[in-house]
Amino acid sequence: MKQLIIVPAWNEAQSLGPTLAEIRATVPSMDVLVVDDGSTDSTVQIANAAGVIVLQLPFNLGVGGAMRAGYEYAKRFGYDQAIQVDADGQHDPADIVRVLAGLDQADISIGSRFADRGGYVVKGPRKWAMSLLAAIVSRLAHTKLTDITSGFRAADRRAIEQYCRHYPAEYLGDTVDSLVGAIRSGLTVTQVPVSMRTRRAGTPSHNPFKSSVYLLRSMVALGIALTRRPARSGGST
Repeated sequence: MKQLIIVPAWNEAQSLGPTLAEIRATVPSMDVLVVDDGSTDSTVQIANAAGVIVLQLPFNLGVGGAMRAGYEYAKRFGYDQAIQVDADGQHDPADIVRVLAGLDQADISIGSRFADRGGYVVKGPRKWAMSLLAAIVSRLAHTKLTDITSGFRAADRRAIEQYCRHYPAEYLGDTVDSLVGAIRSGLTVTQVPVSMRTRRAGTPSHNPFKSSVYLLRSMVALGIALTRRPARSGGST
């Protein structure tokens, strides 16, 4: 089984080094690919010093663009499975094997922050949006999903192929849109409970203003996803 850990990174110099060291210590047998998303700090140098594979994008594309590049790499070099792990240290490397194990029963395995493990809490509009999105996508997937905006997710060969054809770069596209597109193309999804940690460094992407518009933007993202023409899935599991 050839497995790839994809770490999208944009100006994560303060947290990337410890994150990579922990990943390498926890799952030393897996390849690690850092996709530098046009960083202007020392992210690339830190990744190179860690001895991992580095894919350097010429400018910032956003996490969707970075992940699509990572999946293209996984497809080109024949990986059986790929998993996204954030560079900021919020995803616990101890859960990597657990999330990958979900691929034994589905094409996509999501590390859920709301599946009776860990103490991750969201409130207000952000919580309402996540709950509503999860309910709608659960009906599409014919299985209960509680955290469809989680970036801690794994893909098998069929899902990697699908992501190479359709993995949007717009806001929420890398989570909501890509997942809905995969489901409508015939791929199966499961979730695995994981714990979420605080960032090692930097500032969270959401603030009170962003949280107040999260519901509207997530509904728009879902609406766009539902209007896209499904792409046929290819490859084999």
